[in-house]
Amino acid sequence: MLPSPRIKGWCPGAWRPMATGDGLLVRVRPPMGELSRQQMLALCDAADTFGSGLIELTSRANFQLRGVSDDSWPLLMAFLVEHQLVSANPEAERQPQLMLAPHWQAGDDSPTIASLLQARGSELAAMPGKVGIAIDAGKAPVLSDSAADFRIERSIEGGLMVRCDGYALGTAVSDVEAVVEQLIRLTHWFVESGGWDTGRMRRHTAPLPDWAPADTAPAASGAKLALGSHPAGQVVGLPFGRATVATLRELVASTSVTAVQVTPWRRLLVKQKLVQGDVAPAVDGLIRHNSDPRLSIDACPGAPYCEQASVATQPLAERLSGLKNSSVHISGCAKGCARRSHADVCLVGEGGRFNLIVNGAADSTPVRTDLTESEALDLVRKLSESS
Repeated sequence: MLPSPRIKGWCPGAWRPMATGDGLLVRVRPPMGELSRQQMLALCDAADTFGSGLIELTSRANFQLRGVSDDSWPLLMAFLVEHQLVSANPEAERQPQLMLAPHWQAGDDSPTIASLLQARGSELAAMPGKVGIAIDAGKAPVLSDSAADFRIERSIEGGLMVRCDGYALGTAVSDVEAVVEQLIRLTHWFVESGGWDTGRMRRHTAPLPDWAPADTAPAASGAKLALGSHPAGQVVGLPFGRATVATLRELVASTSVTAVQVTPWRRLLVKQKLVQGDVAPAVDGLIRHNSDPRLSIDACPGAPYCEQASVATQPLAERLSGLKNSSVHISGCAKGCARRSHADVCLVGEGGRFNLIVNGAADSTPVRTDLTESEALDLVRKLSESS
C-alpha cells in the first residue's frame, strides 16, 4: 500500500485559503456557476496582481488563484469583494458548494433552485467542508461523475428528484420548493446520523430516513459540453485545468462576450452575442477540438505547486498526451485530487519517483514502484501499445 497522504478534510476557499508549495491557494466560487465578462477580467487582474498569474479550473467548477502570499492576501480579498467575486460575509463560504450543470438559462429549474437554496442557506445544517450539492435539473443529468453529496436531477419520468451520493435511486419531489425542503431535511439527517464522522455522503452507512425513499431512477445521463461552437457561444478547454491570465484575458477580450460559465470538466462555456458572419477568435493556450489527446489525461498541479507532491506532473502529462485509447491519471501523491474514478493507467508520485497502477485510482495497489520518470514513460507507452 502507498503511504497515506495528509488529508486536510476541507477545501480551500477565499476566506480560508490553503498553504501549498507555491504560496496560498485561494479558491473562488463563481456565483451561480457564472462570471460576467467584467468579473472574468477582474479575476485575471486579481491573479496577475496578487498571485502568480495562473488560474486553475477545479473538478468542482471553481476557479483558484495560485501563488498568493500572506502579505498580498488581505489586498486580494478586498479586491475580490469589491468586484463581487466573493461575499463580504465569510460565513457565506461555509455553506455547501453548489455546482450547477452548465448551459443553464434564466428561468430554468437549475438556477431557480440555486437561488432558492442560497436564500435559505442559513437553514442548511452545518456540515463538513467538502460536502457539496449538484444542481443538475436539465433534461438529462450531466454531473453524475462529478463529486457531490446530494444531487438534484430529473427522474426517468421527467420530474424532479433528490438523490444521495452512493445511491443509484433517489426520491421524487413535486416542484422546486419541495426540492429545497427535501435538501434542508437531508442535511440535518446527515449530521444527526453521524455525517461529521464519515465526512462524505458516499461513505455514510446510516440508512436513509423513511421520508427519503430511494425508489426513483434518474434519467439517463447526458453528454458533457462538446468543445467548439455552441448555441450560446463557444466551449473551450483548459489544458489540465490551467491557463495564464494572458490567455484568459484574450479569450474574453471581445465585447461580444457576455459571460463565462464554468464546468467540472476543465471546460468553459464562453457566452457571446455574435452578429451574423462573425467568428469567435482563436486563442493560443486552450483546447478547441474534442480529439485533443490531452482530454484523456488528468493531472494535478504536482510539484512544486503542491506541498504534498514529490514529482512534477504536468510536463509528464504533456509527454504522454499522444497515447491512444487510454485514460491516464498522473498524481503527485496518493490523494488523487485530479480524478476520483479509475483510469487505465495511473502514475503516482512517492519520494520523487513514480508508482504505476493499472486499472485503478491513485490510492490503489501499484504493480510497479520506484520508477524514474523515463522508466514510467516507457512503461506507460508499452502498456498503451499492447492494449
